[in-house]
Amino acid sequence: MVDPQIIERWRNAPRLTSFANFFERTASGQGGAPDIDTPEPDVSLHDFDLDCTVYADTHVRLFGNFDSHYHASIPYRLEETCRLGATILSFCLRTWARTDQASTLYTLGAGTGCMARSVAALGDGRIKTLACSPTPANREAFIAKRGSEHAHFFLGPFFELDDNRYATDPDLAPFGKGFDVLVEDTTFQMYDRDRAAQLAFIAPRVRHGGILVQVQKLKHKNHGLYAKREHQKDGLFKSRYFSAGQVSEKKSEILDTMADFQVDLQATVAALQLFFRYSVVTWNSGNFYTIVSSNARASILEFISLMVKPAIPPAFCYETLPMVVIDTTSEPLGPDLSWRRTNSMTAIAPKRPKAS
Repeated sequence: MVDPQIIERWRNAPRLTSFANFFERTASGQGGAPDIDTPEPDVSLHDFDLDCTVYADTHVRLFGNFDSHYHASIPYRLEETCRLGATILSFCLRTWARTDQASTLYTLGAGTGCMARSVAALGDGRIKTLACSPTPANREAFIAKRGSEHAHFFLGPFFELDDNRYATDPDLAPFGKGFDVLVEDTTFQMYDRDRAAQLAFIAPRVRHGGILVQVQKLKHKNHGLYAKREHQKDGLFKSRYFSAGQVSEKKSEILDTMADFQVDLQATVAALQLFFRYSVVTWNSGNFYTIVSSNARASILEFISLMVKPAIPPAFCYETLPMVVIDTTSEPLGPDLSWRRTNSMTAIAPKRPKAS
């Protein structure tokens, strides 16, 4: 049970106050869209892996307005989304096959819920999914391209999905016993710095043997290093999609305030240790990280074994991955931690000219 005073603090956080108009405007297509180009997944970075390609095709077809803005803002986040979505789909299908019951996915605060809709569409009833956002235009985008009747949306912030809500809302009935995969996507940093309190709210919703996936923008003790990575992001990636004026406008409107609620990797790990036995960094792009956590060794090994290697140019990745950040001495992850091999489709790869 999270202290009601903390809930009230979240209710008055920037995401629901000063940022609310920005998110509504961007999600409704009235602003914030890339004005130079629209991001598309580069399947060559997945080595033309079939599973990632299938997921990418589905995900992009279900884009809403906010999705283009989001994926144009973070270097190679779209490729990571497709890598992660294909992994979640495989993991949830395996859970369904073992239990003979629909598995469950929750994407917490993930804009239009495009991943939740894509996984539900590809799962075809074998996976029930839930997304939430406090932005009405994101709900409209969700409904417009729902993709599957097994994809559900809750209009409101994550902290309103409490035990009472799950018990009394018939639309949430499939999720009353928790989630096999729970994804927190750059949401906590919009509300507070207290990661322990935020995890205390959502960790009980992760089923036994389940997985928590977090995508977070992290601070660094070396402020110069943090700034250098930000300049790389803006100058070498965002500039492909946004004009200099748009980049500057977003920085002043959102990013400067959001930085107050970012924490570093050490603080993130300290909070995760309160709830999980294992945590592994599986992706890094500048100041952005994907962290996968579980209390089940077999589950986290299985999940990561379903991932292809990170789909990102080396210049943007500053960590050696996978990187274990929480482990046990009695049952360490050790050498069993590895990516899967790609199922490359040479037919979709560009043809090389024949030697003369």
